[in-house]
Amino acid sequence: MKKRTQRIALSATPATSAELRIRQKRGQVTYDALIDTAFALLAEREFDEISIAELAQKAGYSVGAFYARFKSKDELFDAMIVRHIEQRRAVRARQFATESDQSLVREIIQETVRYFWTRRRFWRAALIRSIGDSEFWEPIRSMSHELQDAFIARVTARAGRPLTKPEQTNVRFAVQLVLGTVNNTIINRPGPIFMGQASFVDGLVRAFNLVSGYTDALPAPPSSQLAKKRDEAR
Repeated sequence: MKKRTQRIALSATPATSAELRIRQKRGQVTYDALIDTAFALLAEREFDEISIAELAQKAGYSVGAFYARFKSKDELFDAMIVRHIEQRRAVRARQFATESDQSLVREIIQETVRYFWTRRRFWRAALIRSIGDSEFWEPIRSMSHELQDAFIARVTARAGRPLTKPEQTNVRFAVQLVLGTVNNTIINRPGPIFMGQASFVDGLVRAFNLVSGYTDALPAPPSSQLAKKRDEAR
C-alpha cells in the first residue's frame, strides 16, 4: 500500500521548468508541422477535399495529435491565416525598408501576385469563408489598411508635404484596386489577362501608378538620366 501511494505521489510531482520547455517545444513542432502540411496539401487540391486523417498522416502524427492542438479544420485554418499575416507583414516591412522609390511599386505587386498565385487554393478558401464570416476577414482587412498607410507615408515623404484627403483616398483606392483584382481573379478568373501572365503585373503597376499618383510624387530624375531615356527611346 505504501509503495502504491509513493508511486502516485511521484507521478503527481510537477514537471520542472526544463521539462515544460521540452514539452512546449515538442508541442510547437507538431503545431507548426500540421500547418506546414496543410499549406503543402493545398498546393494540390482544395481545402474541403483534405481530411484531418490525411493531414495528420502526411505530417507524421496521429489524429489525436491534431485534436490536441486544433478543435476543428476551421481552427486549423485560423492558425494558417495567422501564419499568413505574420509572413506578409514581414515581407512588406522588408520591401519598404530596402526597395527604391522607382522599384517599390513593381516589387510589391509582382511579389504579391506571385505569392497569391502560388497559394491560390488557400486564398480561395479564405475568400469563400469571408462571405459568411465578416469577423474572420477583419485581420486581413486591417493588414490591407496597413499597406495603404505605408504607401501614404512613402508618398508623403517624397512629396515633402502632407497629402490632401483626396490624395490619400487615391492611394488607398489604388491598393484596394490591386488587391481586389487579385482576389477577383483567384475566385472568378474573368480574363482576358490572368495571374500567370507577365502582362497581369504590368497592368496592375500601371493602374496603381495612375490612380495613386505615386510616380507624380517622385523626385524628377537628373537631366543626364532624362537625356539617357530620350536616347533609349529613339
